[in-house]
Order: sequence, then structure tokens, then C-alpha cells
Amino acid sequence: MSSDNKKLRVIVLTHGEAESLLGKLLKLDNVEVAGMFVETEVNRRVYGLREKLRRSIRYEGYVATAMKGLRALAGRDGPGGDATDRIRRSQQSLGRFAGDVGVAVHFLSNYHTEEAMGLMRAADADLGVVWGTNILKECVFRIPRLGSINIHQGLAPYYRGGPPIFWELYNGEREIGVTVHFVESKVDAGGIIVQETLPLIYDYSYGLNYEAFITDYRARMTDHCVRLMVNAVTLIADGAARLRPQNIDLGTRYRLPVKCEKDELRRRLRTRMKTCHGDTETQRKGGKGIVEKASFLFLLCVFSFFSVAPWLCG
Repeated sequence: MSSDNKKLRVIVLTHGEAESLLGKLLKLDNVEVAGMFVETEVNRRVYGLREKLRRSIRYEGYVATAMKGLRALAGRDGPGGDATDRIRRSQQSLGRFAGDVGVAVHFLSNYHTEEAMGLMRAADADLGVVWGTNILKECVFRIPRLGSINIHQGLAPYYRGGPPIFWELYNGEREIGVTVHFVESKVDAGGIIVQETLPLIYDYSYGLNYEAFITDYRARMTDHCVRLMVNAVTLIADGAARLRPQNIDLGTRYRLPVKCEKDELRRRLRTRMKTCHGDTETQRKGGKGIVEKASFLFLLCVFSFFSVAPWLCG
């Protein structure tokens, strides 16, 4: 792209929370953002009441399902209500931000409708930048001339799919990867453009509330993910990207954990917590012993000094 000074035209596909990414892309001299395409339909599948109940028991358990039902009956909190409201507010915020910086924004119920695909084709983009969406079909991610790239919070090909961080904690990993790759039909399987790792150390002040830990950890990853995605776009715009093909046989495509797997993670964290506290107690006792020995030597030196000093003076 840099040989004829032509800017790389990109479109951003997202469910929201992409203001930081958009702001950074707009600062690139050799990149032009041709439009934002926000998919408002986050959950494509519509389940009947019986299937919703079955899935809730499978993924959340009987107690959580019962509590969710009671809240719904009380009219305080419908299933997924809080999450839906948060996503809607995020999309409205992104729309305002895009308008303020002069970027065309399109709100689409589903990327795979003829209307949506027609709008994306009209953008005449070189590259699609995928920032948190549902799984895309080839008829969508192939619309830009060069295809589309995606940010994945996982060390591909070893960790593909999701949810991120859960399975790394489950397997006792000490780091988590962040991967920017081209989108292919198989999930998180395209050629890798850039990839880095971050240390993953569970904070036991969260106790067994790993959900809160994961939420906070992912929030802290945002700036890192934005930087990596912008780096990948820059490499492509400069014609300097060197793809590394993935051997997906080396890893696993992970899926949403079911109730028994969530319980197992808590059990593993509890075991590690005991080990960690045991090590801490050993270190504390060892440190106490060192302090006691140092104190004894100090007192011995003081006693010796005052015992010898009169003799030296005499």
C-alpha cells in the first residue's frame, strides 16, 4: 500500500466499545477508516422457553436458574437484561463518538443480510477490522479486498475459541496470549500477523470469584489489544506484514464451560490457594527466623561492645 502513497481503506465491524481503537486508527497517516458497522443483534439464536431452561441448567446449574427465574417473576431483572442494556448503551456511545470524529456509522441487526452486505461492499474497503463480533461467515469477512483481521484473546493455535482467560486458569497457565490473525471459516485459525503474551497470575484476594477476576483482567487488557491491532493494521498498510500459518492440530478450540467445569475451576483455585498460602506461611516463618537471628547478632554485638569498651579505655 505504501508504494503509491495510497491509503489503506478499512471498515470496522464490532458490537461496541471500540472508541479507543477508532481513535488510534484515525491517527495513522496511511490508513483511512471508511466506516463503522455495528451489529446490534448480539445473540442471533432465539430459543424457546424449554430450551432456555435446559441451557441455563447446563451452564449455570439449578440454583442459579431458579434465582434467575425468581428475579424475572419479580420483574426486577429479566434474563440478560443488564447485559443487553449495557451493550445498547455502549453502541449508542460509539455512534456518538464516530459521528463526532466524522466517521460514517451503520447500525445493522445482522451482518449477513443482503442490506448489510450491500452497505459493506459500497464502502469499497481494502481491509476489515473485526473487534468483538459473533462468528462471521465467509460472505461477510471476504467483502474487503484483502479480507478481514480479528483480535483474539488467546495464544493461537493452542487456545482458540473461548471464553478467554477461563480455560487458561482452568489449565493452570502462567500467561495468556493476544493474537491478531486473518479471519477464516474455522474459528481463530487464520494466518497470524502479530502475537504477544501477558503474565496471568490469579489474584487470590478475589477468593473463588473468578468471574470478577476475569472481568477486571480483560478490562486491563484493552489498551494492549488496541495497540496490537493498530500495529497489525500498520504492518498491512506498509506492506510489511509477514503471516505465520497456524497448525490447528497443535491446539484446541474451546467452548463455553458448563456448570461442572466451572465448579472444577473453583475446586482447582481452592487447591492452588491453599498451596499458595502454605508457601506464603513458610516464607513468613522463614523471614521471621532471619529477623530473629539478625536481632540476636545485633544484641550480641552491642553487649560485646559495652563489655570490651571499659577495658579498652582502661
